Amino acid sequence: MERTALYEGKAKIIYEGPDADTLVQYFKDDATAFNAQKKDVISGKGLLNNLISEHIMGALAKAGITTHFIRRLNAREQLIRRLDIVPVEVVVRNVAAGSICPRLGLTEGADLPSTLVEFCLKDDALGDPIIAKEHILTFGWASAAEFDRIVAETHRINKLLQDLFATIDIRLIDFKLEFGRASDGSVILADEISPDNCRLWQVGSDEKMDKDRFRRDLGGLTEAYAEIARRLGIDLPEDISSGSAEHTT
Repeated sequence: MERTALYEGKAKIIYEGPDADTLVQYFKDDATAFNAQKKDVISGKGLLNNLISEHIMGALAKAGITTHFIRRLNAREQLIRRLDIVPVEVVVRNVAAGSICPRLGLTEGADLPSTLVEFCLKDDALGDPIIAKEHILTFGWASAAEFDRIVAETHRINKLLQDLFATIDIRLIDFKLEFGRASDGSVILADEISPDNCRLWQVGSDEKMDKDRFRRDLGGLTEAYAEIARRLGIDLPEDISSGSAEHTT
């Protein structure tokens, strides 16, 4: 059955759902980095992100975090709640890594004095510039009450995820969240949580188990994602669990 695509991003396509309050989120195998300046297609990546995000969203829901996730439809698709997405990306940093290091002269892997929450305008054309609370309120991207809820939920999610990954010997270095408004006006967690938008390091060795394997040409991206899934107790298809899937271009 032909469906209507509403939006296509770097890693996902959003389709009309079966009713007015739902959407279908499709996970692509496309890999991008540095604001899509680097691109590839990695077979199995979308499937793994779908399964991992389903698992994590479910764990967060059990802990009392409201999310857009309803259920997984198949290997690559999820049924999600239709939201009005807040055009702000929330970046949570527990350890210095990524863009903050050259920006502030920090050493990768250095502990931060406390968890740092940053905000970026969700706009690829502008390079997702860093913004402050004052920008968000001045331009009406979120109300003061919405902003406070986003920050409070972000800190709760960070603690829950740190604890979850610690049980599988993984350090949660940093990650990105998005939020959206539901039909009742509440602001809830959206998007995905997977190795695509988290930095995950192996305890003891700091081996990268996330999209930095693509950013830094380390190889073995699907193997790393599959290892995260296995440690989380997720059953994987044979072609993924055997490590046979990788680059298709």
